Amino acid sequence: MSVTAKTHGMDGTLVSPDWPPLTLAELRVLFARFPALGKPVEILSVSPRPFSAAGILATTQGKVFIKRHHSSVRDEEGLLEEHRFLAHLLAAGAPVPRVFAAASGHTAIESGQWTYEVHQVPAGIDLYEDAISWTPFRCAAHAHAAGQALARLHLASQGFAAPRRKPRPLVAGFTIFAARNPRAELDRYLAARPPLATHTAVRQCANQALELLAPFHAQLLPLLPALPPLWTHNDLHASNLFWSDGSDSAHATAIIDFGLADRTCAVYDLALTIERNIVEWLVLVQHPDHPDRVPIHLDHLYALLSGYESIRPLSQQEAAALAPMTALCHAEYALSEADYYLGVLHSEEYARMAYDDYLVGHARWFRSPAGEKLLHALEQRATSACPAGAATQ
Repeated sequence: MSVTAKTHGMDGTLVSPDWPPLTLAELRVLFARFPALGKPVEILSVSPRPFSAAGILATTQGKVFIKRHHSSVRDEEGLLEEHRFLAHLLAAGAPVPRVFAAASGHTAIESGQWTYEVHQVPAGIDLYEDAISWTPFRCAAHAHAAGQALARLHLASQGFAAPRRKPRPLVAGFTIFAARNPRAELDRYLAARPPLATHTAVRQCANQALELLAPFHAQLLPLLPALPPLWTHNDLHASNLFWSDGSDSAHATAIIDFGLADRTCAVYDLALTIERNIVEWLVLVQHPDHPDRVPIHLDHLYALLSGYESIRPLSQQEAAALAPMTALCHAEYALSEADYYLGVLHSEEYARMAYDDYLVGHARWFRSPAGEKLLHALEQRATSACPAGAATQ
């Protein structure tokens, strides 16, 4: 079977992949190191995610999920940061895929310019396989189930004491606005990433975003001591869940794709889940001068939070921190994405979308009446019961 590779572009369209698709020839060489997994037979599907080459492979022993990274994005050390977290979660009973080890015992395999990892295919179905970030759940019940899955993940993550990840592209960390002095922390962040540190427009946009987001940091600052560090997923979009079936009552069977994971805190991860699923940011890309046109799915928001708190209730301080954190949470990943596009792909066009359209554009939106509506909903929920039956705005 021939599988055509297309990936999600930054504007939501399907584009040609940045990385060459996986081939059976290369996988035959790779699987010589994984004799227990059988021999490659057929590439069944190609992932539309843009930052690596990945897909599901049929072997003589079953199906596995393969991901191939360029070594400038993830070397062995970078992947092992993720694999150790996954191993902890699996041991704690979290529904995450197992990472298979080669005969040598290694789970991250370097070969030339590439680094490979081989994962178990989770139980359930990939219901949102073609959904891109910043598109909504199919229904509020799915948002509720996603909230429950995230809460269970946070409970399982407790006790994993690895330090924060080293500076590398495409990691959603929480350092700049976790500091008392975000400007000084921004300077350190940029200095650790040469493609950003030497880029005038990045610096200008980062400073502009810092000014736009300053009121939210001031609101968050006194609450930071009540937000204990925790390793978190940092990209819980509906497409990073497997589901029991295709119905509206489906529950999440597994959480996948821990590429953006890092040591942050539970509220940061929950805010990112809101940011990824509740606000249709791609509409802002199409209509940057009309922030009021961006749909906000408040019914999904309340369902997501209700599901989360049915498993892990937020403390009073965590609930109060959620609104400002939602405004702040995307900033650091936008810079990390710009680092990837400038330093790895050398694409000024895509980098500009990350540091201008997304970093500054999102920050500006949260200062608009539309953004204030979402933050007000979060603030209201922090002090009262979740409104029932709220309609999509």
